[in-house]
Amino acid sequence: MIPHISDAQRRARLGWRHGLAAPCTAGPDSVAADLVALHATDAATVYLSAAARLAAPTVPSLEDALYTRRTLLRMLGMRRTMFVVPTGTAPVVQAAATAAVAAEQRRLLIKHLQQCGAGDAAWLADVEAATLAALLARGGAATAAQLSTDVPRLRTELVFPQGSQYVTSRVLLLLAAQGRIVRGRPNGSWTSTQYTWQILDGWLPGPLPDLDPAAARAALAHAWLARYGPGTVTDLKWWTGWTLTHTRATLAALDTVTVTLDGPAGTGVVLADDVDDVPEPPPWVALLPALDPTMMGWACRDWYLGPHAPALFDRTGNPGPTVWADGRVVGGWAHLPGRVAVEFLSEVPQASQVSVSAAADRLAAWIGPVRVTPRFRTPLERRLSETVTPGG
Repeated sequence: MIPHISDAQRRARLGWRHGLAAPCTAGPDSVAADLVALHATDAATVYLSAAARLAAPTVPSLEDALYTRRTLLRMLGMRRTMFVVPTGTAPVVQAAATAAVAAEQRRLLIKHLQQCGAGDAAWLADVEAATLAALLARGGAATAAQLSTDVPRLRTELVFPQGSQYVTSRVLLLLAAQGRIVRGRPNGSWTSTQYTWQILDGWLPGPLPDLDPAAARAALAHAWLARYGPGTVTDLKWWTGWTLTHTRATLAALDTVTVTLDGPAGTGVVLADDVDDVPEPPPWVALLPALDPTMMGWACRDWYLGPHAPALFDRTGNPGPTVWADGRVVGGWAHLPGRVAVEFLSEVPQASQVSVSAAADRLAAWIGPVRVTPRFRTPLERRLSETVTPGG
């Protein structure tokens, strides 16, 4: 008989395994490991995702892990998305996802260079080498503006019918995806997206070790199943950005069990030793930021999102800030000057409403004087942001 894992059991697993039902008493390294990777497209998301799960979150503790101890690494990963991952996980992500992204981005940039008459593969290789040499000449650290001054060809303009762009960011992204450079400390507060680029071999003790791609995919899928399982083939394919062939082959190489699920998902997959139910967690609430790993953990979200996608996602499928209660999304929030505004989209018990209000006050105090505005604005977040009154 095929085992069954209910939606209620999936929500219980989410609460425990994502550090939401009980705060993490370790540090940001543990939070990142528990979630496999922290989304980093929005710089603030890394900090807010960690703060939502830590018993005593501080900005300096995360900066220490990112920039002093360097036990966390910001890198391009699954679905050509920025993540912060434990340094020990970085080689797995590189071989399982980023290397393929680098190959595709290189092919696309060469195509655009040729279409615009700006260069070819040899030109790109020469610009890459010159950029690395300029970075080394500056002691292994420089901003994009500094590098484009040192290597004028980085300011080469690609002109398309829909607009134009300089190749600077694309060359730097390509070098990062190849594991040759890395984003270091931001040039501003913890919400800044302007970084100093560093030579990876100088940022870490050495280059990322080369792993067999198939073995790396198996390790990444195992980590995802351990934290997000059960999941469907569609979930894993979406989360990793793999082809269906790679997804199926990777699952076939792991010791997994097929389970039935509630709702339209039908069937899913768990690790063979992870079929038993977990205890129901105590009541919990959380205010999670835009693009939080929990919100982004699955492609099929009905079992925790319900009907709230139109209010909480932008037009291209990016989620904004969300309010959670006991494994369900029950609303959204926005950061306003000096406070966090909340809107409920589901009926919530009074006790949970009180807990959410207290959590919003704590979050506003923790954020302090900076302003957190998601990169991708959602209907609910925009509506709440418009409630700011003059002088308020």
